[in-house]
Amino acid sequence: MKAWKWERDNILKVEPCYTEDDNETIWEEEAAGPELAQDAMSRMYWHSKVPGSRAPESICNASVQAMENRGYIVKDSEKLLAEGFKAFDDDDIVKLHKMTYKVFNAVYNAEKDEESPYWKQKFYETFEDLEKAVDYPKPVDVPIDDEYLERTYAGWLSQIIGGAYGTCIEGYTGANIKKKYGEVDRYIRKPNTYNDDITYELCLLLAYKQFGKDVTADDIAYEWMSRIPMGWSAEDFALRNLKAGIMPPESGKFHNPFNEWIGAQMRGAICGQLYPGDLKKAAKAAFMDASISHEHNGILGEVFNAMMVSYAYIEADIRKIIKDCIELIPSDSEYGQVIRFAYKQCLDHDDYYSAWMVCEEKYQRYNWIHSYPNACAEIIALYFGNGDFDKTMTYCGGCGQDADCNAAQIMTIIGTIVKADSIRDYWKAPIGDDLDTYVRGLKKISIHELAKLTAEAAAKLK
Repeated sequence: MKAWKWERDNILKVEPCYTEDDNETIWEEEAAGPELAQDAMSRMYWHSKVPGSRAPESICNASVQAMENRGYIVKDSEKLLAEGFKAFDDDDIVKLHKMTYKVFNAVYNAEKDEESPYWKQKFYETFEDLEKAVDYPKPVDVPIDDEYLERTYAGWLSQIIGGAYGTCIEGYTGANIKKKYGEVDRYIRKPNTYNDDITYELCLLLAYKQFGKDVTADDIAYEWMSRIPMGWSAEDFALRNLKAGIMPPESGKFHNPFNEWIGAQMRGAICGQLYPGDLKKAAKAAFMDASISHEHNGILGEVFNAMMVSYAYIEADIRKIIKDCIELIPSDSEYGQVIRFAYKQCLDHDDYYSAWMVCEEKYQRYNWIHSYPNACAEIIALYFGNGDFDKTMTYCGGCGQDADCNAAQIMTIIGTIVKADSIRDYWKAPIGDDLDTYVRGLKKISIHELAKLTAEAAAKLK
């Protein structure tokens, strides 16, 4: 039925029903919900705390920081931010809304800084561009059998353990974590499985289960829109774009200052699980998924993690996995330069913390949620952990930054290699077999069922 016809038929059916007696109440009730929600969101953009760790963050401030990292000048940013923080402190909600929009407008209209070294790198706009620059290894056939299922279950379990371990320490420096807790070789509190990172992987998995080889970025994006109630940073802006009808890859590009942050890097593991032993296809799947919310170096972060997980199904030498996958990220990209720098620190230092401190100093201008410092933390923890589950986890936490995202991704690699029986009960027992999420239609699933669902989707791709 045509839209005009539906509307015409609908209006012909209805008769006036409201009286003046209830009009004020209706207005008050209709306005109260949106007003409270908008006020809460505006306050969150200026001052919020990470749910798991209570680390402070400010999206308004970070949006300016992110654009400056990407080679832009945000006009009058210091003045705008000062006014916004004062409005927050004064609880002037009208002024706070105004300053929120002014900051985002200034970010949107940021001017390119021609002198920034950011613009000296090569940008890979499509996977075809990336494919031309990379000599991917020949795929190794990994049967989707009981062995695959065992490794995939261990990978999911390890990812969930890593996320539960890291959520209560994310957003802090390694030095401050060590000062408070010492070496974090344990759960700091009773763990739970709630985590925003895994929601996007589940949506991707559901799209692949339905569409198989024909899946598109749009298919995954529709799962996001229908199942994920909220996002943060890059995903928040992408969801806004998607809900306004702006689909990938524009959803990751348009007015999205955070599209080189960790949001794509934190969800690469599932692409490696779907394409075990085939690093090129894992990279292609990750590139497509990342384009929903990211571009350029943000996309390469997901590609890197996807390839390492894919490789873990056929290679047990962690240091070889790191070295080989670094070589599959072009060195003329800024992300490629970052991971090579981190790898060099591993070679030049005798312990993880010394290597990490050099990286922390070099990338201090980047937010703790940016992909760069976290890629360094991943590489350092993996290299010095060298396949040991406990050490890798401890070193990951010791680097600080976005610890849950990092631990979840790299522990997937370790779990895939060592399998579940090699993981201490200390880590496994509190998790059990239940995964709790806030994904609509998938708020509770057993980890064994999740592994089976992954195997079913992977089998469709053979």
